[in-house]
Amino acid sequence: MNYSMNENGFTGKLPFGEIEISGNEQYGFRPYQLLVSSLAVCSGGVMRKVLEKMRMPADDIQIEVKEVVRVEDEADRVSKVHIHFTLQGKIEESKMERVMELTRKNCSMVQSVKDSIEIIETYELSR
Repeated sequence: MNYSMNENGFTGKLPFGEIEISGNEQYGFRPYQLLVSSLAVCSGGVMRKVLEKMRMPADDIQIEVKEVVRVEDEADRVSKVHIHFTLQGKIEESKMERVMELTRKNCSMVQSVKDSIEIIETYELSR
């Protein structure tokens, strides 16, 4: 990964392509948005694999970030993220506690920040 300064922020050159990053969302993704996106999508990807291994593949997983709390007095750091999953498929409610536990345990992004950012994960099953 390489990043080059431009007029409004930075351009990242990554294996999949380029990404524009800026403190002003008119010019690119804001760094905190990328952090929160990494937490949400990593969790969703792990959840998908966990469900497949438990023989309950999801037909769909929608992820909503319901809340992001930032601490203005501490450089606007992210202190809390609430991630909500809506799952469709033949998923057994009785196994969801274990699914959530394994998702949290195996998401590298959540594990990377668990001691500095409060991560709340909730779900609902939609038929």
